[in-house]
Amino acid sequence: MINCPMCDAVLDVEEDEMDEGDALTCEECGANLTVVSTSPLELEADDDDDEDEDEDESDLDFDEDEDDEEDEEEEEEEDWH
Repeated sequence: MINCPMCDAVLDVEEDEMDEGDALTCEECGANLTVVSTSPLELEADDDDDEDEDEDESDLDFDEDEDDEEDEEEEEEEDWH
């Protein structure tokens, strides 16, 4: 029996038929998983999930930069008056 590393749900897989590099999807949380070891059987979430999070963080950083620029422009206007 193997559990999803993301949500801990029991995965219905034939452990003795899994090979390193095999991909599967958790039916509970939808995580894309990869077999990283067969003895013992170990799974890890694919990097694709992490990349999506990185993209989201990048969007947040960009928005924060825009806010900083707006604040600086407002301060310059106040200083000028």
